[in-house]
Amino acid sequence: MRHAPRILPAAAGFALAAILGGCQMMVPPEEDPVYLKQVEIDNRLVKVERIVDNQGIMNLVGELEQLRKENATLRNEVETLRNAQDQGGERQRQLYLDLDQRLQAMEQRLSAGLRTEPGKSVLEGGSLAPGQLPVPGGGDRANYQAAFELLKQGRYDQASLAFRQFLAAFPQSKLADNAQYWLGESYYVTQKYKEALPEFEVVVARFPQSRKMPDALLKMGYCNYELKRYEAARKALQTVVQNYAETTAARLAGQRLQVMASEGH
Repeated sequence: MRHAPRILPAAAGFALAAILGGCQMMVPPEEDPVYLKQVEIDNRLVKVERIVDNQGIMNLVGELEQLRKENATLRNEVETLRNAQDQGGERQRQLYLDLDQRLQAMEQRLSAGLRTEPGKSVLEGGSLAPGQLPVPGGGDRANYQAAFELLKQGRYDQASLAFRQFLAAFPQSKLADNAQYWLGESYYVTQKYKEALPEFEVVVARFPQSRKMPDALLKMGYCNYELKRYEAARKALQTVVQNYAETTAARLAGQRLQVMASEGH
């Protein structure tokens, strides 16, 4: 007797699968492993995004703080410069006032010291006695200026005497080279070439670093030319041209040398 095929196990398998599938569909999301994994991943992404955002904010905060520090530094520097400028302006004002006061005091001393005759100063036409400084009791600068003023006024004899007395009273003055040169000039302008020449020679001999060197050499050349000492004149003028080429004295020396050449000297 034949038996019917055994289909119970297959049917049972399908039934079991259906039951299991039904059971799986009935599992709540909070217990579903796939769902939980997805939630975990989402949470991690959110955390990463927050970290990135926070890092960006921190960077911005850091940059802002740096800008604040730099701004504070610039403010301090501006304030410092403003204070320095204010102080510099005040210092200049004080220096100006001090200089003005010193000039006024010097003018008063000049006004008082230059008087050698009642009611009349040397610069107003008063006389200057031998051995007497233009500004009795005054310093080297005041006496130099007084002597130079006499020269500008064309009172050459008085100027010569004033410069000689200045050099005797202040041989170490920083103005001694200038005074020596103008002493020679006071003779030269009155065509006293024999008297002028040795005074210019003193400038060259005693003050080799003086700014008056080229001018003194030029006037030595001129004096020797007028005294018909042509070889000495040429030597002095050529020295000016060679050693002080960029000066006005060198240009004038070159012109005189051309005149001498045209004259056959």
